Amino acid sequence: MSCFRLATATVLAGGANASRRGAVRLLANKSHQEVAFARRHFAQAVQSGGGGGRKPNGTFKLAMLGAVVGAATGSVYTLYTRWTDGNSHKEHEETKPKRIEGIPKGVRITKRYVNPKDTSGLDIVLFQFQTCPFCCKVRAYLDYMGISYSVVEVDAVLRQDIRWSSVKKVPMVLIRQQDGSYVQMVDSSAIISLIATYLQDRRTDIGDLAQFYPHISFFDDDGKKKQDILNKYFLMYREHTPKSVTRETEEMDRKWRTWADDTLVHLISPNCYQTMGESLETFEWFSQAGEWDVHFPKWERDLMVYCGATAMWAIAKILKRRHALTDDVRSHMYDALDQWTAELKKRNTKFMGGKQPSLADLSVFGVLSSMEGCQTFKDCLKNTNIGKWFYDVKALVEKNRGELQRERIEGLAPL
Repeated sequence: MSCFRLATATVLAGGANASRRGAVRLLANKSHQEVAFARRHFAQAVQSGGGGGRKPNGTFKLAMLGAVVGAATGSVYTLYTRWTDGNSHKEHEETKPKRIEGIPKGVRITKRYVNPKDTSGLDIVLFQFQTCPFCCKVRAYLDYMGISYSVVEVDAVLRQDIRWSSVKKVPMVLIRQQDGSYVQMVDSSAIISLIATYLQDRRTDIGDLAQFYPHISFFDDDGKKKQDILNKYFLMYREHTPKSVTRETEEMDRKWRTWADDTLVHLISPNCYQTMGESLETFEWFSQAGEWDVHFPKWERDLMVYCGATAMWAIAKILKRRHALTDDVRSHMYDALDQWTAELKKRNTKFMGGKQPSLADLSVFGVLSSMEGCQTFKDCLKNTNIGKWFYDVKALVEKNRGELQRERIEGLAPL
């Protein structure tokens, strides 16, 4: 099973050259078809407009001019797009995690969680928004595992602390390798899988393990090129899978981790920002939870609150339509949480992982904790049975979490 996982990225990449050649032929054929189409319509226009020996009238001249200009513009645009995006036709292309020499200049550490019992040996810097559900997932895992880490609180509007990065998304982590350099990882699920893999078997440098989680390019159903870490829910065990792990438990864990990312998280925005008033209330809580008044100037804090609330109120409406939600958006959230608690009842276990939380438990908990101070969460506690499970996980996460040390040290690498 482990060999299959490690080979997944290689197999996918194997078809890249064939896809590239096919795409080039397709582009060439398309170009010839466009030229033939333009010539055919131009000839028809000449025949219809110039018959009987009469001189072309003004309408005919204008039509010919439009055809020529249109054909020229289309050709120029095609050449330009192919020149500026030479890789647009490529599929199954790999982009592996980057390695950088050290903490970028100007990065400002906001706070650290230091656990004296941490034996992982990991040196992690987490770039985050405090209440981002994906960031909350990563923190829930690190806290539950008792891992020490540093935090960079990123301005959600200006994002000055990640200007150095070509990837402008959070969560993002920098993890120190054995040679002192850092590997840069994005995508909350891939980050968790990478660290969980390393903790199971520390014989391989974490920077080398990260290379097994590349971004792979593909085309979606609408023909749009996208990238994703296709094996992000897999742990890369080596020769021996832990005795406590079975194929059933692995599949169950991956199923619910995927559910947290593809279903549950998409219900948060339409619920927490469904009205302008609720959106402002949510961002005021974000400000309080993220200590924005401490870490940012007042003007920057206000910009994040009011611009963020307005933007998310508008985005929530788009997401509501995209995910085909009814006006009663709360009911969709209740149904999702009922689905989770029904599975727990069916399994007759305290957590999805049994007596202790699994990666699925921590993922779902992380997503829900992102809205803990919002009215949506209060309504969920009243209308579903999610409360007991949520607070049971929270108690364990807080028990294992390292001691909080608040600081804002500019340009200082973690100790």
